[in-house]
Amino acid sequence: MIGQALAVIPVALAFSVPVALLGALLLHRMRHRSITAAVTVLVLVPVAAALVGVIGVSGFMYTPQLAGAVVVCAVVAAVTIPAAMMLGRGIARDVMWLHEAHDAERAAEQSRRELVAWISHDLRTPLAGIRAMTEALVDGVVVEPDEIAIYAKRIQGETMRLSGMVDDLFQLSRITSGALRLTLSAVPLHEVVSEAVAVEGVAAARKGVRVRAEEHSRWPVVLGSDPELARVVRNLLSNAIRHTPPDGAVVVAAGVSDDRAWLRVDDGCGGIPDDDLDRVFDVAFRGAAARTPDDQSRGGLGLAIARGLVEAHHGEIRARNHGPGCRFEIRLPLATRP
Repeated sequence: MIGQALAVIPVALAFSVPVALLGALLLHRMRHRSITAAVTVLVLVPVAAALVGVIGVSGFMYTPQLAGAVVVCAVVAAVTIPAAMMLGRGIARDVMWLHEAHDAERAAEQSRRELVAWISHDLRTPLAGIRAMTEALVDGVVVEPDEIAIYAKRIQGETMRLSGMVDDLFQLSRITSGALRLTLSAVPLHEVVSEAVAVEGVAAARKGVRVRAEEHSRWPVVLGSDPELARVVRNLLSNAIRHTPPDGAVVVAAGVSDDRAWLRVDDGCGGIPDDDLDRVFDVAFRGAAARTPDDQSRGGLGLAIARGLVEAHHGEIRARNHGPGCRFEIRLPLATRP
């Protein structure tokens, strides 16, 4: 009995090995294709090789043993092929998720590098000015009271600018780390906008830009956090004022649409290139020269912070070209239905 079994082994191998090699070649050719198909072939090859080996051993003659082997192989294939397809799809999803996670990690790392580069540059500029003016005061280069007062005022301005940049970085870190916690209540948008227009109107007047709220707007009450919403509006106004030329206008309007509140800020920046519209809310993005911040910039974080705060309110923010400039629009949940 053992001798007969050993005698059929070379015959079985003669038929099974070519099938296995053919399967290996097929898998090699499929290495860049669907994972699901590759796993299915991987499961099917041993079954096919075993079946061909049994047929070869039987001498291609019908026997009860051959019929039983064919039935067993068919049952095994019927069970393993669907399981292999499910496993392949699961592996494909996992691989896709890993690729997406890797791409997201690389994008985040690139964003962090850009942020560090921008902030390092922007911090260096006011620090260099403060150092130069301080040295001039210490070394007695500036001795006249009027000149000393001017230098002191400039140092104060640069210090406030640095403080604002640090505050922006802290706020952005809270948003990106998930540490931001909002206390939501009913917030009248008209009050938020009125205060923001009053505060930012000083810088606008200095530049010769008119800032106004649309008189005929329907000012809704939204569900949000007053300090964070005020910061969003101020950041949008500050951005609009900074990029609107003298004698230009910045207009704020609000209303209700589809059971959501909306607020928009229109400026006179001259427009944003279409390729940059989706990137204006990225950290430290500054875009074309037409929208490059002036020397009062605080690192290009204002719009990134605005987006983070709006999304924390379960809202949306977008930018598009409109008329002589750009329109930044946010949509927020209403405190009560209209």
